[in-house]
Amino acid sequence: MSQMCGIGPFVTIPLMVAAFGGPQAVIGWLAGAVLALVDGLVWAELGAAMPGSGGSYGYLREAFQYRTGRLMPFLFVWTAMLFIPLIMSTGVVGFVQYLGYLWPGMTKSQGDLVGLAVIVLVVLLLWRRVERIARIATAMWGVMLAAVLSVILASYTHFSPSRAFTWPAHAVDVTHGHFWLGFAAGLTIGIYDYLGYNTTAYLGAEIKNPGRVMPRSIIFSILGIMVIYLLLQVGVLGALDWHEMLDPHSIASSSVASAVLQQTWGKSAADVVTVLILVTAFASVLTGLLGGSRVPYDAARDGVFFRSYSRLHRKHEFPTLGLLTMGAVTAVGFLIGRHTDLNTLINLLTTVMVIVQSFAQVLAVTVLRRRQPDLPRPYRMWRYPLPSLIAATGWLVVYSYADRNAPGYHPIEWSLVWVAAGGAAFLLWSRFERIWPFAPVEIHERFRRTADADSARAAQI
Repeated sequence: MSQMCGIGPFVTIPLMVAAFGGPQAVIGWLAGAVLALVDGLVWAELGAAMPGSGGSYGYLREAFQYRTGRLMPFLFVWTAMLFIPLIMSTGVVGFVQYLGYLWPGMTKSQGDLVGLAVIVLVVLLLWRRVERIARIATAMWGVMLAAVLSVILASYTHFSPSRAFTWPAHAVDVTHGHFWLGFAAGLTIGIYDYLGYNTTAYLGAEIKNPGRVMPRSIIFSILGIMVIYLLLQVGVLGALDWHEMLDPHSIASSSVASAVLQQTWGKSAADVVTVLILVTAFASVLTGLLGGSRVPYDAARDGVFFRSYSRLHRKHEFPTLGLLTMGAVTAVGFLIGRHTDLNTLINLLTTVMVIVQSFAQVLAVTVLRRRQPDLPRPYRMWRYPLPSLIAATGWLVVYSYADRNAPGYHPIEWSLVWVAAGGAAFLLWSRFERIWPFAPVEIHERFRRTADADSARAAQI
């Protein structure tokens, strides 16, 4: 839950209201929760059957090794090195937006410099042993909770049901194309805010009884965050006129939480909570880059990515190249978000993520059920294959509407270009490593063989 709820809801509430055109924006949070739940069941089955570090690249390696060797896990890491730092870029964009409430005269150039300075500071803080970072992250998680609870409490002390629940005429007219365009935009924003529900799967090797713990942690965290988001969205709608969130000159359009506090508890309270939100934004970037920098390291160590990413700092033992690469991409993504808009940045990162991670993992569940039917599965997806089909449909909606949600920037085309570049990089890397397609496919059914060996030892005993 700490990974899921960072700066996201504080900057996307106005975007969600704009997508739906009114307080019916709560539909977006519910739709995002449904997609997160069904996709979470995909993660739960794969993670429980193959507990280990690395998450997606391990599942894709196991499922698609039979025909394409190490291509799919390589492409996952390639795309993760773009979409993970782009997610962190949204946090920095949010940081600068809320800083603008405390610094009203901040210019565009000054905001750019502040954001870049924040990224440099994060990289410097991560340039040390992970044990020291854990204390910082824990303290910042407490600050985030205080910020969320303060906004929720303030909004309900001055709550107007008529503002929150008076929907425009034809707000949910499903026969009108405008509703579905708004729904697709809201679903994209919603799933962006729920991202992080898969965190447990990346810690599978450190979890006792993953078949029981993993699905519960995924489902409970999504439901818990959904309650928080709904309380936050409904509370804000009841405290402010939603039209203010659509006015680019209004405080509510860029710093909606600060606007709620200023209107309910006064300017001093708004200043305090804005500081808490700034700390929350900083914490989300810190923890995100901490985990993200380990993805190429784990993959390189397992032989599915460039070897240079497996090197550790001599003294502090952290992956230097992964951290520097993701820090640089975060900076580029931040500047893109600042000079386009946050909605465009969200659509760019989700399209890149959908192709190789989301679609591929849904397919991996079916492939592994056919290829390795005897693979021990402590948790089996409820009502298989229905959740995976719903997840695939949801991701298809997110992907197919991306260009309409960010007109003029072509997120779909850019995502395809990035994946194609990854394919070219894979060919060069595989030629150097002398693996498929320049050598026969190597099949390593790691988890099934381990299970078979355990069964054999048990039979001998």
